[in-house]
Amino acid sequence: MLLNVQDVRKTYPGTEAPVLRGVSLTLSHGDMLALTGESGSGKSTLLHLIGGLDTADSGVVAIEGIDLTPLHDVGRADLRRGTVGVIFQQFNLIPSLTVAANISFQARLAGRHDPELAQGLAIRLGLADHLQKYPEQLSGGQQQRVAIARTLAPKPKLVLADEPTGNLDEATADRVMDLLCELMAETGAGLILATHSERLAARMTRRLHLCGGQIS
Repeated sequence: MLLNVQDVRKTYPGTEAPVLRGVSLTLSHGDMLALTGESGSGKSTLLHLIGGLDTADSGVVAIEGIDLTPLHDVGRADLRRGTVGVIFQQFNLIPSLTVAANISFQARLAGRHDPELAQGLAIRLGLADHLQKYPEQLSGGQQQRVAIARTLAPKPKLVLADEPTGNLDEATADRVMDLLCELMAETGAGLILATHSERLAARMTRRLHLCGGQIS
């Protein structure tokens, strides 16, 4: 079992309504899960908890048998660096680094930098001619593709993608999803894709719908 989420609950300080009300799901290696739901249904919060970017109030979030909930920030960061890749809605690129350096950044931190893989990702994502540019010199769609390459370069076991093609045109979005699906198949990694797109959700092997902080 790659991921085991059991009865996870989350309420943000200063608010009364829980964002997540006892969510449970499992994911095996190689599974590709679409997570759908309206804005505010808890999709991004759930991804943040699974990625160790936040902690649940109660419940279990375990990756390969390791429960993230009791871990301190450093422990969650170590697990995330070595096991989980997150594709954010915001690009979170480092402005002072070139495209090439941004792509290799996470992989270097994890001690998994593979120049051949990084180059291959750049080519497959249409970034080969932009490697020496800086983020501010790129379009929004190009920056999103750099962020995707950076996430995939360390070869994570679990990829969490929060509307990863939201800034791309449909044709580019399809190419990016083709690459994501290919890489999941090649590496045996799991993928959770949070999306509003019925078309993209249909490409996943499984689907769960969040409504009011619960799986419906």
